[in-house]
Amino acid sequence: MSELTDEQLRAQIEELIRDEIQEGINDYLDEQEKNPPKEKSLGFAKTEEEVNELKVNILNSEVDKLLKEYKKIKRSQKSNFSQIKKLGLLDKDGRPL
Repeated sequence: MSELTDEQLRAQIEELIRDEIQEGINDYLDEQEKNPPKEKSLGFAKTEEEVNELKVNILNSEVDKLLKEYKKIKRSQKSNFSQIKKLGLLDKDGRPL
């Protein structure tokens, strides 16, 4: 498997974030359908004046932190110690190395 570029990783992270946000919205709407508020609808506007855009801002620095953490994990998976752990070797007393 080839290494992903920073742009490809960033795109995957952004897609995961969008999926998580959408899942949160769906869970909220499902909960509201079970226990509807008395005066409001499920977030659906009745008139054009009630329409507002949902905006989510995610700092690039947070995405950069995720990229850095991902690269750190991938680097450690390639280390010799990681390879030894994957082998499941035991010492003379039966403890993992």
